Amino acid sequence: MTARELTYAQAVQEALAQAMDADPSVFLMGEDIGIYGGAFQVTGDLVHRYGEERVMDAPISELGQAGVAVGAALAGCKPVLEFQFSDFATLAMEQIVNQAAKLRFMLGGKVHVPLVMRFPAGSGTGAAAQHSQSLDAWFAHVPGLKVIQPATPADAKGMLLSAIDDPDPVMVFEHKLLYKMKGEVPEQPYRVPIGKADVARQGIDVTVVATGIMVHRALEASTHLAAEGIEAEVIDLRSLRPIDTATIVKSVKKTTRLACVYEGVKTLGIGAEISARIAESEAFDHLDAPILRLGGAETPIPYNPVLEKAAVPQVPDIVAGLRALVRGRI
Repeated sequence: MTARELTYAQAVQEALAQAMDADPSVFLMGEDIGIYGGAFQVTGDLVHRYGEERVMDAPISELGQAGVAVGAALAGCKPVLEFQFSDFATLAMEQIVNQAAKLRFMLGGKVHVPLVMRFPAGSGTGAAAQHSQSLDAWFAHVPGLKVIQPATPADAKGMLLSAIDDPDPVMVFEHKLLYKMKGEVPEQPYRVPIGKADVARQGIDVTVVATGIMVHRALEASTHLAAEGIEAEVIDLRSLRPIDTATIVKSVKKTTRLACVYEGVKTLGIGAEISARIAESEAFDHLDAPILRLGGAETPIPYNPVLEKAAVPQVPDIVAGLRALVRGRI
């Protein structure tokens, strides 16, 4: 496949366009996704290419948007609903958690809800506590939902196309700071499977399971640690539901140490689930140190830029944590 360099945002837009070209039942909904091109300019000029009937600006009612999207999915369409900020999903919990996630089960498999929801998520833009949260673990708790978090432009395209193909609801968390990140992306349509982690870096001393932007911070931290003789294996989780437990277990059995790095609040975050799975697996007997969780602080995200950075793991935090873990200081 021919590859060229695209930003993460361009990769998402290309996936949307290719899905709409291939299937007339695919349409887009969301606040300001039409003429304005989306709050983060991801939908861009798609309204000019496909018209307002397939790229629909929605009113400021997330509950209403989600209800329309669920209904459209039940009627045979494949809606892709963009929430302007992931935080706004809190306004649509009834439709997401009680309807989209449950209807196939409650109706004995006679219906499906092929709905994709996209969520610009995370901190780092100075948007303060109501626009900067990482709520992916909330939704990964709910049976009936799939939850993915692509960390690269290539995965952003391939996983979104897989999500649109899926007959059940898929929630796609896209970290806002990644939208301008560039990487090689094949031009033709392709799929990256949901539920399969990626070993982004090989190592022998410690396994680092990271999500979203933390994958890149973990990789940068690993470069610093390599100069000290510490080789970290970095796993890009990619999918929070389902979780690729087998890849993590295999890595931990090799490295004998595990660190979980994620932006969401540490307590009851995705790192707790990963830690529990390792504790319940054959990898537990291979551990030479306690499991380390590096998650967000127990606080709403501050507006102040210095405090905002302090509220979530940064590269120096990851370096210090992994160094202490490998050298037996934890």
